[in-house]
Amino acid sequence: MAERYPELLPKHREFIEQQHIFFVATAAAEGHINVSPKGMDALRVLAPDHIIWLNLTGSGNETHAHLLENDRMTLMFCSFDQAPLILRVYGHASVITPDHSRWPDLLAHFPPYPGPRQIVDLAIELVQTSCGFGVPRYEYLGDRDTLVRWGEQKGDEGLAAFRRKYNLVSLDGKPIPLPPHLLGEAPAEDSEPDDSYS
Repeated sequence: MAERYPELLPKHREFIEQQHIFFVATAAAEGHINVSPKGMDALRVLAPDHIIWLNLTGSGNETHAHLLENDRMTLMFCSFDQAPLILRVYGHASVITPDHSRWPDLLAHFPPYPGPRQIVDLAIELVQTSCGFGVPRYEYLGDRDTLVRWGEQKGDEGLAAFRRKYNLVSLDGKPIPLPPHLLGEAPAEDSEPDDSYS
């Protein structure tokens, strides 16, 4: 039986912090709907109504593109062990890029991964739990280190070139603004931190 809550309870937070994977769903006004699995030590519950997660450089950038048009987001956490449970968090999200004044404080919540690209800041409006009785059981074997090793091998210049090639346009052709230094470019001399939400 599904149950609804206006914010995360302590038991929800404990469940979330035990999970090794979570799923992110976003959609723009039209075009493809995106669902992405996320892992690593990249999510933090800051308050009962507030979650942030770190987005590293990767092959696409759909979440950022969608949030520019439609700030709705769903996160899903799912138990794959003996006690079944599905927990969904619904809310409105914004993207914090490294040129934002809040970036240093938010980034400090996470390990020093190579290639941090954005932090997604989710304001929670609804929490829903459901049984998960139909979800199969899986055994957690460990995190992959492939993305970290790839980022380390690329280095700053390689990551910037990769972002220029793969991270500036969505699947539906929507432009995605990234700050100059993520693209290997020098910021304008008179530039100040961009405190608008991307």
